[in-house]
Amino acid sequence: MSSLALSYQEDPGLEKQVARAETQDSVVGGVTFTENANFPEGGTQAWMVVIGVFLVQFSTFGYTNAYGVYNDYYVREYLANTSTSAQISWIGSVELWIVLSVGLFSGRAFDAGYFYHLMIGGFILFEFCLFMISISKPEQYYQLFLAQGLGMGIAIGIMYIPALGIVSHYFQKRRALAIGLATSGSAIGGAIHPIMLNAWFHGALGFHSGVRASAGLTGGLMIIALFLMKPRYPVNGKKASSTLRYFRVFLQDLPYAIMILGTFLTLAGLYYPIFFLQLNAIKNGMDPHLAFYTLAILNGASGLGRVIPNLLVYRLGAFNVLIPCVFLASVLVFCTLAIKDVAGTMVFAILYGFFSGSYVSVLPPTVGSTADTDSEIGARLGVCFTFTGQTISLNLGRRVLMR
Repeated sequence: MSSLALSYQEDPGLEKQVARAETQDSVVGGVTFTENANFPEGGTQAWMVVIGVFLVQFSTFGYTNAYGVYNDYYVREYLANTSTSAQISWIGSVELWIVLSVGLFSGRAFDAGYFYHLMIGGFILFEFCLFMISISKPEQYYQLFLAQGLGMGIAIGIMYIPALGIVSHYFQKRRALAIGLATSGSAIGGAIHPIMLNAWFHGALGFHSGVRASAGLTGGLMIIALFLMKPRYPVNGKKASSTLRYFRVFLQDLPYAIMILGTFLTLAGLYYPIFFLQLNAIKNGMDPHLAFYTLAILNGASGLGRVIPNLLVYRLGAFNVLIPCVFLASVLVFCTLAIKDVAGTMVFAILYGFFSGSYVSVLPPTVGSTADTDSEIGARLGVCFTFTGQTISLNLGRRVLMR
């Protein structure tokens, strides 16, 4: 028998002291961090996971951030004779609403150990929907609504929470920074995809071949990502509770419930400028070739916003970083009412991209900070995002543009 075991027998309290020493809590900026040796906080595999999540975000949510290109093309060309701007806005609106709402179920499935099932299933559906868009017919609204609004929304929603949650398997103290780096993929994708899509849609390839080319690009990147990402589920971990039980328990947590309300109100207006920036710039007289780059500029600034504020989370706390970013982004939304020229549009794109990107990247660590254990993070993210439908944002944007 080892000397450590003999010591436990002589002093029964020693074992508890050792356990406490291995798992210590420290409070930083109002957020509790558990210093557990099970978190690598770095290393080859951990950073490979971050790169994998980056590629997934680039290919999925980054593609969603480029919906403004589709919206502009649908309104001015592809659906111009049979659908109004209000009707077309429902495609992107429903897609984003489903992306976040599916998290209620994908988050629980992720916690239950079905990471690869979710990622592979979402990947296949995502690519299928892109190819369906590529064979759609002009003026056939329902084809685009089913493939892009419903199908791609479900596909991205299946992958979104698991791709965020897997970062938490490797990082705790540096979790905000790791998530910020990983989610910057959606901002970089939102900067690159619009340039490519505009060039393809209005160039030699045309709409259908352009969509197929983007499907090939995103498909290749996500295959690489699947090989890079490897979950670290705890040995003998508890089986995930039912979705209904999670729903009841979490909503009884008052701070968490208030945070959900705040998230809902924030996301109700967050995406309207992103989806309508390019179309609004053209309506205000900007040269279309220059307007094509407004989304790229916004999302490029968003990439910086997803990394720089996360460096402050561990020192200041997630909420203390989140609140100023939300306030400044909300002020900028009202500024869109006064923007009528090229200079104002470009300044807005840079500033709004930075602060909206900051909010998006700091939100997951903020939600995670309310979890009692790391095994709840996926479910808490899913329940939170379920309430953050985007229909309000798109309809609000339509009303503003039509004034």
